[in-house]
Amino acid sequence: MQLSYLLVNILGVAVYLGIAFLFSNNKKGINWRSVGVVLVINLVLAWILTSFSWGRDAVKAAADGFNWLVQVAYQGINFALPNWVTPQFGGTAKSMNFVTSALLPILMIVPLFDTLTYIGVLPWIIKWVGRGLSFVTGAPKFESFFAVEMMFLGNTEALAVSSLQLKQMSAKRNLTLALMSMSCVTASIIGAYTQMVPGQFVLTAVPLNVLNALIITSLLNPVKVTPEEDTVAKMGGSGSSEAAVEAGDVQANGKREPYFSFLGDSILGAGRLILIIAANVIAFVALAALIDKILALFNPWLSLEHILGIIMFPFAWLMGLDVSQAFQFAQFMGMKLVTNEFVVMGKIAGTIHNLSIFPAHYQAQLTVFITSFANFSTTGMIIGAFKGLVDKEKNDLISKNVGTMLLSGILVSLMSAGIVGLFVW
Repeated sequence: MQLSYLLVNILGVAVYLGIAFLFSNNKKGINWRSVGVVLVINLVLAWILTSFSWGRDAVKAAADGFNWLVQVAYQGINFALPNWVTPQFGGTAKSMNFVTSALLPILMIVPLFDTLTYIGVLPWIIKWVGRGLSFVTGAPKFESFFAVEMMFLGNTEALAVSSLQLKQMSAKRNLTLALMSMSCVTASIIGAYTQMVPGQFVLTAVPLNVLNALIITSLLNPVKVTPEEDTVAKMGGSGSSEAAVEAGDVQANGKREPYFSFLGDSILGAGRLILIIAANVIAFVALAALIDKILALFNPWLSLEHILGIIMFPFAWLMGLDVSQAFQFAQFMGMKLVTNEFVVMGKIAGTIHNLSIFPAHYQAQLTVFITSFANFSTTGMIIGAFKGLVDKEKNDLISKNVGTMLLSGILVSLMSAGIVGLFVW
């Protein structure tokens, strides 16, 4: 590690925070104590998870757990499609393609996490970890609660089960949740991530994104919450609340949906998710290739990656990388923002584990940066979700802040990658 690169990395974290402050819609309303506390927790957590053997072992154990779940899922795939699975897992295929290795295991993992929600385990974890986070950081209770939901639920799912709270909260607090939603990840997809990029950094990115979402949103959209407003409404999945009915956890008559009916819906939902991801990856890769072909007509050097690399280069350089690495990193950053994380993971899956190609600092930062749903298409999903959940006034405020939503997602990813980079060289 060269001291100059470390100093640039530290400068980068400060610059990312400075950009959030610069674009704040209420600079005088920022709760600097809360920002400082969360930043310290963030640094300590990243330090523990990357610099201590027991911290690394804990993250590796979690990553190995997801990999184990994926391997169990291969048994089901092998039963139906043995020529799609390699001999290592009982099949006859010479190698497994992206759909088999990363997407089809979702058919088992999504119902598993839905089952944990059905029996109350996941909501219990979210509730108490959220309360603890609020107590330590001083952030509002529901924003902390929602931050923990972000570790397990996708943006639209987290918003759907929070619909009762969204209706009760002010428009500005709804905007905060929209900004935070840009950095969500679905626990049931983490297993797919760990099959393509280093699992220990995927699992490190998830809690860091939660903390950085609290920091960035409290800078971009500070909201003063009174003690009377600082409550958590009864959430979907308990009782017969409107939110619970909308989330599908209970029926309209207040009775809990039978488990196997619930499980069947979960499996069908997992199947739809696989089709959506596959369709998006195929379409985005093909469209990017088409754009490259068109650009090449004007200049052989021109490509979407080169253009995005130039735009994102200053932010990548602030990661503490040398110029050549920073330009490549910037291309991956831009590709992730205009497509999605799966496109980038698919592109680097064959080489990301090779330290001679991706040095440890670069490998860790790139993995952390791409581990979230932050991209252009996510803004549309979030706006669409809010349209079905809140009134026109709240939805209009969110729709007017699409640029801020995208900025929030980018800054959270930059912060998480930058902070991890301080400790991995």
